[in-house]
Amino acid sequence: MTRVALIDDHESVRLGLQGACARADDQQVAFSGSTVTSYLDWRTFSSSPPADVVVLDLTLGDGTTVTENVSRLVRDGSSVIIHSVADRPAAVREALAAGAAGVVSKSSRIDDVICAIHTVSRGEQLNNVEWASAVEGDRDFADAQLSARERDVLRLYAAGLPLKVVAERLGVAYSTAKENITRIRVKYVDVGRPAPTKVDLLRRAMEDGIVSPTGLEAETVTTGGDGER
Repeated sequence: MTRVALIDDHESVRLGLQGACARADDQQVAFSGSTVTSYLDWRTFSSSPPADVVVLDLTLGDGTTVTENVSRLVRDGSSVIIHSVADRPAAVREALAAGAAGVVSKSSRIDDVICAIHTVSRGEQLNNVEWASAVEGDRDFADAQLSARERDVLRLYAAGLPLKVVAERLGVAYSTAKENITRIRVKYVDVGRPAPTKVDLLRRAMEDGIVSPTGLEAETVTTGGDGER
């Protein structure tokens, strides 16, 4: 059962999503409210575990920022889907950079939102029109100035291959491939898009068009021979 939290300052939106989740056999709405703070307060007082997926409105009425809201939820242990009218690409990019797993437009069918919850609950990234339009052509967001070698290493490593196999495929020493991964992480930090885990590196590679869901070398990101996720 996927535990879902709905955070939107429009009650009608929350009620619609809550009804749709109730119709799904494997989704349970654990919380419905208008702010991230109210959700985290509820978590504290109820001693409930974090929701598996939080469906979050891009802009709330309490004066909080997109980065603040997404970062707090990700740090708390939830995956975040932005549910928005998607007419503010800069804000959507900000949410993705803060760690959101993807975005679904409020103009989408309710079944699309439910499918997005399914996708994210499996640890996968959303790759839809809203997501693509938010990052396409934005050099400040997309360009970490990776070299050709670093892009090759990231493409294979983020797609699920152990670092040892990446080195073998590229004909370089393991230590060289490892050094490339270190430099890649430093470069992403430098542009405000940290990637401390292998899943984060996959997200960055997808954002930059280095890998795509249809072109992954492995079907899922798994623990490789280097012991990293």
